[in-house]
Amino acid sequence: MRLMRPLLCLLLLATSLTHAQQAEPKDRKLETLLFMPEPKAMRTPLSITPAGAKQTVLTPYREAAVSPIGLEPYQQESFAKLGLSLETFTQRAKTAADKRLLQLKPELIKGEDGRIAYAVYRGESSLFATLLVAPSLPKIFEELFGKELWAALPDRHALYIFPARSAALSEFTADLAERYAADAFAASGEIFSIKAGEEPKVVASFVEE
Repeated sequence: MRLMRPLLCLLLLATSLTHAQQAEPKDRKLETLLFMPEPKAMRTPLSITPAGAKQTVLTPYREAAVSPIGLEPYQQESFAKLGLSLETFTQRAKTAADKRLLQLKPELIKGEDGRIAYAVYRGESSLFATLLVAPSLPKIFEELFGKELWAALPDRHALYIFPARSAALSEFTADLAERYAADAFAASGEIFSIKAGEEPKVVASFVEE
């Protein structure tokens, strides 16, 4: 399913209700359990492909102070030192994502009609895209957007949350595609459906394959 081209007026009329809290403690521990969405060209032997995905994989990552970008994917040797199966790593990465998610407040954006059109978590951190796998995500927005959410994460610095089949998302696709193309560390050019108790699955794309 291919999404419509945008009407950029939504962005011009958007009103921020609550700014995401991005400040991080200076002495916090580095995250070692991260599932990073990234283009399939970046996949490693440890990467997994989400249901329905043609362009995106989820790759085990960790923060690394010695890395120029502060993050690095696990290689098979370094992953083996964890003493975890990929399945156990996946579950622990979800729990870790939940802990980060619950420390943040999303920015809620209004549409032309004055109602909340979408929400976004964003900032300088490269970990925002990893919130995709947080189990609490659909519960947080159920009252506002319903039982099914659609999520977009064009780069590592943002996670956009929309109601399923949202017109606002259709109007936002060109901007998402531009962000995806412009960032050297893109996350995903696909749209994910998120429901409580289910794994995120791809339902659409905003970039050409």
